[in-house]
Amino acid sequence: MTTRPQHPFDVRHADVWKIALPASVAFITEPMVGLVDITVVGRLGDAAMLGGLVLGALVFDVLFSLAYFLRIGTAGLVAQSVGARDARNGLLHVSRALILGVIIGLLMILLAVPIFWACEAVLAPAPGVSAALADYYFIRIWSAPFSLINYALLGWFYGRAEARTGMMLQLLLHLIDIALSIWFVHGLGWGVPGAAWGTVIGQAVAAGVGLIILLRSQGGFAGFAARFAPGALGDGAAIRRMFGLSRDLMIRSIALMGAYAWFAAQGSRMGEVALAANALLLNLLMVVGFFLDGIAQAGEQLTGKAVGANWRPAFDRAYGLSLLWGLIISVCLGVVFYLAGPALIGFMSTNEAVRQYALDYLPLAALCSLTFMPAVVHDGILIGTTQNVLMRNGMVASLPVFLGAALLLQPLWGNWGLWAALHLWFLTRGVIYWWALGQRKAGLFSPT
Repeated sequence: MTTRPQHPFDVRHADVWKIALPASVAFITEPMVGLVDITVVGRLGDAAMLGGLVLGALVFDVLFSLAYFLRIGTAGLVAQSVGARDARNGLLHVSRALILGVIIGLLMILLAVPIFWACEAVLAPAPGVSAALADYYFIRIWSAPFSLINYALLGWFYGRAEARTGMMLQLLLHLIDIALSIWFVHGLGWGVPGAAWGTVIGQAVAAGVGLIILLRSQGGFAGFAARFAPGALGDGAAIRRMFGLSRDLMIRSIALMGAYAWFAAQGSRMGEVALAANALLLNLLMVVGFFLDGIAQAGEQLTGKAVGANWRPAFDRAYGLSLLWGLIISVCLGVVFYLAGPALIGFMSTNEAVRQYALDYLPLAALCSLTFMPAVVHDGILIGTTQNVLMRNGMVASLPVFLGAALLLQPLWGNWGLWAALHLWFLTRGVIYWWALGQRKAGLFSPT
């Protein structure tokens, strides 16, 4: 077995919250943007426009999730570099991610039309929904390079436990997006395209500011470039590792977003009201999820640092504290979700049919805050320890459980069966990750 030096450090409750709190504040603005976009368009009272916006946002969730490895892969690799006290290696990781993000973003723009055709074929929107979807899609696609640059930058900042910087960038991005969406949709009367333009501008501004912060931290562009030996960015072993990690995380993301897309498509096939109501509930659930992502982010950085430092006690402590706080937060937020749900649903949509449909399924949706907690927290820990194969296999193995349960239960119970299948999928993922990681913990560390 290869030996590595140890760099001991302690993990306390305060260490978890030092990362989790600003990360939660930052992450919570992501679904807030979705909620605001849904609200500003939903209050126009047109279910077809709202449905088009919902499907448009889903398309980009799926599309950008294919490159989400730029954030989560970078964060895990950078965290391990921090633990190993190798700052130069962390810079190399983020530099490769930035270059790859720009390339992928430009390819998405070039392939915009065939991608849209494929999405339309899968989602099967009604004519009115399809028109609104196109309005949104062909504007927001221009945000692709900026969005992927932001993924890489956030991976760098969160991997280094610079959660406050990540929080400020996220807040900047989403506050610009929210303010412009409200102004463009209601102030200027642009409708769905206004919500898309708000997102494009917000992503571009945040990418520019984040790059400036990164370069200034290294003494400007000249100082940044001077830290690399000639040819360091093209190191074959490092690139193969990055692409292996990227491949596995991309497969995992395809399975993850494919499940959500299938859930939305089933709602679409039940009609505009079911589609819009399920979207309201899922966006509220994502608010809870992004609070939990703050805890997952803390687990990611601390366990990744522990692996880089080759220090098992810190790993065990970070693992236990992440699950403990995840449980506490999920229970509390589930109660808040249930109690505040009627008021939030009433505010988000003026369509009475959509409101009532969403209220009927609110209790089952609120319960998701508890059932998906183990999977969310384990996601962070697996990212930090770069257990990409385990993440990929666990997600792929759980997907047939979800689809099989939905195909069995939805014909019997309708939308109740669809939500029940979602619960089963969350629980299955959590159990697979818990069991498999338990088998691999010892192999993450080596003797000195």
